Amino acid sequence: MSSAPAVIEKERGFHDEWADNIDYRSVKVYETFLACTSPEPSWVLSHFGDLRGKRVLELGSGAGEAAVYFALKGADVTATDLSPRMLEVVQQVAIQHGVKLTTVVCSAEDLSLFESESFDIVYAANTLHHVDIERCLDETKRVLKVDGVGGFWDPVAYNPAINVYRRMATEVRTIDEHPLRRSDMKYFSDRFAVVGKRFFWLTSLLIFLKLYLIDRIHPNEDRYWKRIISHESELRKWYKPLAAIDRVFLMLVPALGWWCWNIAIIVRKDRNK
Repeated sequence: MSSAPAVIEKERGFHDEWADNIDYRSVKVYETFLACTSPEPSWVLSHFGDLRGKRVLELGSGAGEAAVYFALKGADVTATDLSPRMLEVVQQVAIQHGVKLTTVVCSAEDLSLFESESFDIVYAANTLHHVDIERCLDETKRVLKVDGVGGFWDPVAYNPAINVYRRMATEVRTIDEHPLRRSDMKYFSDRFAVVGKRFFWLTSLLIFLKLYLIDRIHPNEDRYWKRIISHESELRKWYKPLAAIDRVFLMLVPALGWWCWNIAIIVRKDRNK
C-alpha cells in the first residue's frame, strides 16, 4: 500500500523548505562519490559499470549530487523527487557542471509516468526509509529492463547510538522515517536476484561523538550525514583507521552489520523472477 497522501504532502513540504536553504554552488557532486567518508555511493557505483549511454533513474534525488555525477559519467539521467523545489536545485547543479538531465516530480512509490522496462539502472540513496518499501521495489522492478541493476543505500534501525542521534535531530528529519530492518530484506529477495549487500559505519560512528562532544555541533545545527562529506579532509584521519577496524569486525562477525549505520544493497532484475 502506498503512503498516505498526508504523509506524502508532509514529506514534500519538508523537502521544499530544505531546498530553499540550499546554495546550489555548495552541493558536493564529486565528493559524494570520491570522499573516503562517503563509502556507500562509491560501493554502489562500482556495480553499475560503464555509465555511458545508460538510462539511469534516480529516486529521491535531493540536491542532485548523484544525478549530476551520473550525467558527468555519460548517462542519460532522469532525476525524480517529491519536492519540485529540490528538483529546481538539481537543475541548477546540473547547469553549474555543464550537463543536462531530466527532472520529474513524482513519488518513488508511483513511477507510472515511466514505461515498463525503460531503464538500465535505478538508484536510490537515503530514500527507502521515507517510502513504502514494497511499493517502491515493485515499481523499480517494473521500470527496470531485464538484467537491469538497482542500487540502494539507507540507514539501519538497530544501532543505539544512531537512535539517540535520531531522537536529537528532530528538526532535520521527518517523523515518518523508518530505517531498514532485517525483515525488510525479504522484500528485495522476493522481487530480485540480490547481487550483494554491505554494511557501513560501525566503530566509525565515533566520528558522530566527535562532532557532538568535541566540535560542539548539535545534530539540529548541521546534518551530520552531509558534514562528513563536506569536511572529509579534516575527518579523514579519524575515519580511515576506524573504517579499517569495521572491515575486520564485519568480516569476522557478519551479524554485526545490523548494528551499523547504513546498508547498501545491489539487485538485478532476473528474467525468471
